[in-house]
Amino acid sequence: MDADPEEEEIDHVKVVQPIVEKHCFSCHHDTNRSGGISIKAFFMGLEDQFEDRIVRSGKLWMHIMDQVRSGEMPPAGEPRMTTEEQEELLSSVNVILTRSLNANNPGRVVIRRLSHNEYQYSIKQLTGVDFDAKGKFPADGSGGAGFDNFPSTLFLTPLKMERYYDAADEIMDKAYASSEQWRQIVPSSYKESIFRKMYNWVMRIFKGPEFGMDRPVKAAEDIIMPFASNAFRRFLEPKEKESYINLFKEVYLGTNTGNRFDVAMMETFKAILISPNFLYRFEEEQPVNHPYALSAFELASRLSFFLWSSLPDKELYEVAYRDDLHDPEVLQAQVRRMLKDPRAKRLSESISTQWFGITKLKEGNPVDPERFPEFTSEVREAMYDELVEYFHHVMTESKNFLDLLDSDYTFLNETLANHYGIDGVVGEEMRRVSLTDRNRGGILGMGSVLTATSLPLRTSPVLRGKWVLEEILGTPAPPPPPDAGELSEEEAGAEDASIKDLLVLHRSKAECQSCHQKMDPIGFGLENFDPVGRWRESYGKGELIVAWDTLSTGEVFRSPAELKDILVDKKELFARNLTEKLFTYAIGRRVEFKDELFVKELMDNLLENNFDTESFMVALVSSYPFRYKVNDNAEKFRVLAKN
Repeated sequence: MDADPEEEEIDHVKVVQPIVEKHCFSCHHDTNRSGGISIKAFFMGLEDQFEDRIVRSGKLWMHIMDQVRSGEMPPAGEPRMTTEEQEELLSSVNVILTRSLNANNPGRVVIRRLSHNEYQYSIKQLTGVDFDAKGKFPADGSGGAGFDNFPSTLFLTPLKMERYYDAADEIMDKAYASSEQWRQIVPSSYKESIFRKMYNWVMRIFKGPEFGMDRPVKAAEDIIMPFASNAFRRFLEPKEKESYINLFKEVYLGTNTGNRFDVAMMETFKAILISPNFLYRFEEEQPVNHPYALSAFELASRLSFFLWSSLPDKELYEVAYRDDLHDPEVLQAQVRRMLKDPRAKRLSESISTQWFGITKLKEGNPVDPERFPEFTSEVREAMYDELVEYFHHVMTESKNFLDLLDSDYTFLNETLANHYGIDGVVGEEMRRVSLTDRNRGGILGMGSVLTATSLPLRTSPVLRGKWVLEEILGTPAPPPPPDAGELSEEEAGAEDASIKDLLVLHRSKAECQSCHQKMDPIGFGLENFDPVGRWRESYGKGELIVAWDTLSTGEVFRSPAELKDILVDKKELFARNLTEKLFTYAIGRRVEFKDELFVKELMDNLLENNFDTESFMVALVSSYPFRYKVNDNAEKFRVLAKN
């Protein structure tokens, strides 16, 4: 997207407006928002704001220009653009969008509460206690760009705050009840655990007669300060240190039992666990009107929550303490080390199950239990584990993201292998299994995905096609018109019903054709897989299933394997979608048009390195938006600076 400097003096909006008015307004205006888009709305109101409106919706306009460039817009049956009109439109929109880009804008990331997973893993690392956060806390809201670590869903309600108080009590009670076994419950990777220290102090101090406050306060300080620093992911301020020591003293002096040191310590720990400094991921707001680098501890925290969903470990803290993390080589070495750690599997589970939409397998049975009694909880659990194990293998062993689309292996145990009809797998442990059937390899052949994109009684080519367009290619179909209608569930749910025949009839309607001609062929290509992911040759006793179709882009396939070949060839679309998904998860905000330069760099990394996972993860963590931030009040400081 390189702009020609000589073109900068042209009023490009005045070039764009008459062309889109002639070819686009009739279908894309406020009362007829074809595809859910009103192009006319961009050109209403004050003229000096036209260009700003286009820039704010830059990703949409890039999509519109792709449609124009490919000839899909204007659609068949509508007057075509002349070659000159098309070139002027593409060139002018390109200039408008390109000159708005800024390689020094990392975007705004707002403060966010720990997700349930992040809370649970952080508690485990701090205390050694396994706490079921998802089971004990109210569920977070939806709408977070597909991931549970998104700020807009992580608000704090009075009920949730009350549960945090209860959780702090439960966690400390469990830890204290296990005091005789503290050496066993402490994670082996953290030998200087707070509980080991506390155990040693208790055994050493409280064996003799009473004494003054000096020794217990010194003992408490040696324990509380490291605990709070770990919990807050930074050094404590002097006022914070004083506050927690005063709390310890107050409880200690107000307790008459023989274990008053223990009680005072527990109450102080509880206060730390309900502090916003633990529950929220804070990053310092500097009083400047320009982007600035994260501190070493903030960068360590971003890195650990991204890769491990938890606090930094001792080595990462030490690197941050030496301020070495800003050295590109040191940062890259830490990424590679952390990806090899078993805790990186948390990233694989969180990304894969949420991105591909299979969390519903953990929440209950998504299909009709009477129609599919063989779809047991054991099968569901194995399907869930298959995707997690597979994604983690791709991330850390095969190191090629294209394996997500197609491969000659998967991960099975005996239960899932029997469900798929694959012989030779014995035992309930998930293990890598080579496949001889190319239709099964990759995520499109996984029961978890195939079930999640089905309806309770039958398969849904529409849902499966829509899923591939959105989650693999990042090219969602437009929303259906209000009068689109639906298939009769009574007809479609019949055991020998031909879903393809019913959908061909459905998409013969003019108002349904534009959407369904993109989704349905992809979904038909997966019809050999039934609603619970098993291979089938026919609809019950009815006609044979022939997975033959032509995509809206012209490619022809004759099996799920050939469909996957086509998807693998769409590398640029997959690279962009993968980049946007991991960027969103890592940084905690939606990808915006201003990120286009960064997205392009990360896409190029994938395309130039054969989708190497490690190279991409290093590039993502090393990117400007990951390492820098802007003040939430940057606009206020810009005004102050002018005055």
